[in-house]
Amino acid sequence: MTERMRVALGQFNEMTHERLTFAKQIGVSGVQMNTPLLPDEDGYWKYEDLKRIKDRCDSYGLRLEALENTPSRFYNKAMLGLPGRDEQIENYQKTLRNMGKAGIPMLGYNWMPNGVWRTPHKKGRAGVTVTSFDSAEIDSAPLVAGVRTLDILEGRTISHDEMWENYRYFTQAVLPVAEEAGVKMAIHPDDPPVPELGGVAHLFYSFENYKKAMEEVAPSPNHGIEFCMGCFSEMINNDVIGAIRYFGERGKIFYVHMRDVQGCVPSFQECFLGEGNFDPVMAIKALKETNFDGFIIDDHVPKMIDDTDWNHRGHAHATAYILALVDAVYKLC
Repeated sequence: MTERMRVALGQFNEMTHERLTFAKQIGVSGVQMNTPLLPDEDGYWKYEDLKRIKDRCDSYGLRLEALENTPSRFYNKAMLGLPGRDEQIENYQKTLRNMGKAGIPMLGYNWMPNGVWRTPHKKGRAGVTVTSFDSAEIDSAPLVAGVRTLDILEGRTISHDEMWENYRYFTQAVLPVAEEAGVKMAIHPDDPPVPELGGVAHLFYSFENYKKAMEEVAPSPNHGIEFCMGCFSEMINNDVIGAIRYFGERGKIFYVHMRDVQGCVPSFQECFLGEGNFDPVMAIKALKETNFDGFIIDDHVPKMIDDTDWNHRGHAHATAYILALVDAVYKLC
């Protein structure tokens, strides 16, 4: 029998008493850390540090589902095909081996050397603050996230063919190590999902390119998708439910970010679940029907009135919404 999908809490970088207690109080079964603050001066994460956070999570009765995102400097030369990439790849392999030894089963990663791009925030329902992207504002307004140019490139641009070759080179080196270590790797979509930003080509901005990565460039039982519903919703021709069914039926959805947007590229803004482009009920139903047995977290959330810097209120609202959806779908569908 397929294990039931789970709901976890993510998007924090320290295993503090407050975060772990909050996770227990809102009723999730596990946590995921994003770019955890671990010693990294040698360019990789060490076993002792990984084991420490795993044990701390266990002590609260929570499951450490995954780590998401190493620092970009761990593999930026590999992404860009620059001298020094082989040393970075060797260190990345060390991180995977140490994760496996520590009992941490999954690493989420991205292929965005210049980061997530956002233009100035907008207002959503009842005045909440939400992130947004508008391609028309990139040159006329300061970015609130992302890097316009990469000094490491020294003025060069990177084409799609180069990025695909760099991706092939990297995955051919690290996926066999991930398989040996028993660690799954899950690739996040580009955000925003556009073909190019800042002179650097994007790969993961379309359903077709995900198919190419999973089925042609980097096939592996330990390689799958960090299925960000928000990013798939941002895509042109955004068929979130269809993508869930296609990749879910092939066992390629390893875990899920559940958020949504209104609009799609070239202009969109984030919103509460239930008021965006896709139907959240149908999304959970599609995950269940394709036997998804991984975990779901919320992701970016609207900043609600009197919220904290980490948006506790927004995270509590989104996580409770997801917990209720999952419970209802299993009972009624």
